[in-house]
Amino acid sequence: MRLLLTSGGVTNATIRGMLVEMLGKPVEECDALFIPTAQWGQPMCSPQTVWTSTAGRGPNQQGLVDLGWKSIGVLELTVLPSIAPNRWLPWVREADVLLVDGGEAIYLAHWMRQSGLADLLPSLTDIVWVGVSAGSMVMTPRIGRQFLEWNPHGSDDAMGVVDFSIFPHLDYPGWSSNTSESARRWATDIGGPAYAIDDQTAITVVDGTVKIVSEGNWHLFNHETERKP
Repeated sequence: MRLLLTSGGVTNATIRGMLVEMLGKPVEECDALFIPTAQWGQPMCSPQTVWTSTAGRGPNQQGLVDLGWKSIGVLELTVLPSIAPNRWLPWVREADVLLVDGGEAIYLAHWMRQSGLADLLPSLTDIVWVGVSAGSMVMTPRIGRQFLEWNPHGSDDAMGVVDFSIFPHLDYPGWSSNTSESARRWATDIGGPAYAIDDQTAITVVDGTVKIVSEGNWHLFNHETERKP
C-alpha cells in the first residue's frame, strides 16, 4: 500500500501531482472508495458534516471526493461486521484508492480492526491510501493524548503502519491548540519521530521511503535534530 498522508486533503497542485504519480494513472481513470467513519467518533462532527464531506460540499470542503474520479463510493466501516465479507472484500480489492476522512483517529482504528480492514491492509499492495487528518494519524504508532476524543482515558496507540506520528492542521487560523509551540510540546510527549504539518503539506510513504510534499509549513521533531523547511 502506498500512503499519501495529509492534514487537509488534496489542497494544492503539488499534492495532486504526487497523488497522480502514486496512482500511476490519471485520477479520471481511477475508482475510489470514501471512508467517513472517523467522523462519528469526533464530537465536533455531525450527520451534517458527514454529508458535506461525502458529497464534496460545504465551505470548508477540501479536495478529496471531488477530484474527478472515474467512480466513487462510500465504505462505512461500522457496517462491515454486519454483512458477509464476500460482499465488501471485492469492493476494496477492486478500488484504486481509499479516501479516508478525518475525525477521531482511535475510533477509526477501532473500526478498522473490528471490520477486518486492518487485517486486509498488508495485501492491498496496489492501492493508494489518502488520509485526511485522523485518516492519516490512524496509520501512526501514537496520536498523542490531546487528540483523544472518543475514549479520553484509553490508549492513544494507533495502527503503527508507519514509524512516525503526525500533528495535523499546524497553525490553522483560529485554532490556538494547533500552534507550532503546541506541536513542540506534543512531540516531546510522543517521544519518537513526529511531523507537524499544515493543510498545504502531505507525507508520502512508498516502499518504506518517506517524503514531504508541501506548499506550506511543516516540522520534524525527535529525529537526530529538529528540522523544518
